[in-house]
Amino acid sequence: MSGEHPMGAPSPAAIRNATLRRAAVAVGVGALGAVYLWHTNPHEPGHLLIPCPFRWATGLLCPACGGTRMAYDLMHGDLVAAFHDNAVLLVLGVPAAAYMIGRWLYAGLRGRRFRARLGARGNAVVLGIAALWMLVRNLTG
Repeated sequence: MSGEHPMGAPSPAAIRNATLRRAAVAVGVGALGAVYLWHTNPHEPGHLLIPCPFRWATGLLCPACGGTRMAYDLMHGDLVAAFHDNAVLLVLGVPAAAYMIGRWLYAGLRGRRFRARLGARGNAVVLGIAALWMLVRNLTG
C-alpha cells in the first residue's frame, strides 16, 4: 500500500494529493456556479435558483436567506446591497468560511489532516447568533 503509513493512516503525500483534487473540484464547481449566478439576477423572479425550503414552508427568513443575492451583489461589486441582503452572513459567515477553508488548504498542502470542530461553547455561540439574527430580521422586516 503505497499511499499509507503503518497502521493504515494515509501518508502526507496522499493527503496532499487528496486536498489538491478536492480543491480543484471545489474551484471548478464554484466557478460554474459563479458564472451562472453572474448572469442570473436573483433580485428578479423567474430564474432557475433553489428557493429556501424554510422560507417556503414557514414564510419566515432563515439565518442564511439572502445569501444568493448577497453573493450576486458581491460579484458585481455592490457591497452595500450585499450587506442589506444578509449582514450577519457577510460580516461573520464569509470570513469564518474563508478562514476554515484556508486552514484546511494549508494543512492539506502540508500533508496534514484538518477537521474543523466546534466545542459545546462554539456550537452555542453559532446557534445563538443564528437564532438572534433570524428573530431580528423577521421582527424588523
